[in-house]
Amino acid sequence: MVSPDAKEVFIQGITQEGRTFRPSDWAERLAGVMSQFRPGGASPGSHLSYSPWCIPTSMNGVKCVVVNRELQKYEPMAWDFVLNFAKDNNLQIAEACLLPDPKA
Repeated sequence: MVSPDAKEVFIQGITQEGRTFRPSDWAERLAGVMSQFRPGGASPGSHLSYSPWCIPTSMNGVKCVVVNRELQKYEPMAWDFVLNFAKDNNLQIAEACLLPDPKA
């Protein structure tokens, strides 16, 4: 499903049939569940921000979650969870690399 050399995968809020995935806040919910998995581990208050390894975003008007391969190294079961979430919900997955926004 995902090649072993992919650094990041984008779970897109579009099913394989082309329908928009619901609920509309699915990306934020998934990233919220994954917030405890972060460099250095969970700490007090870490649930108040997203993990740098699992970031909700929008690309071309489509909700996505960007999942970094570092998550698999840190916690393989969490990596499997997000990929199985995509598979179970028939969501499209793309291998890509999230680039930082250019400075103004």
